[in-house]
Amino acid sequence: MRAGALRHRITIQEPTSSVGALGEKIKSWADVSTIWAAIEPLRGREFLEAHQIEAEITTRFIIRYKSGLNTRMRIKFGIKYYKIESIINPDERNRYLEIMALETEDFS
Repeated sequence: MRAGALRHRITIQEPTSSVGALGEKIKSWADVSTIWAAIEPLRGREFLEAHQIEAEITTRFIIRYKSGLNTRMRIKFGIKYYKIESIINPDERNRYLEIMALETEDFS
């Protein structure tokens, strides 16, 4: 992987929770790290679900190897958010990761 291909800045976020003043549980997202990535939109499709047209976009993010990532996390790129579906370590060589993700609304 050439360094020039990793030209987009993305932020990896993880879910956090805290307790509010009234004792309610408040869910939010905390930044884990901001890193360089290559972004490749793979496909987009529309489908009918519950009488609504939904759009599904699958994107591949390629980053340098980073330990500690999991599928509970999400990616923020600009004003868009992506739900991490899978994390692939090609050939288990710990050189880079391929992250497959779905574009979503800001699911706080």
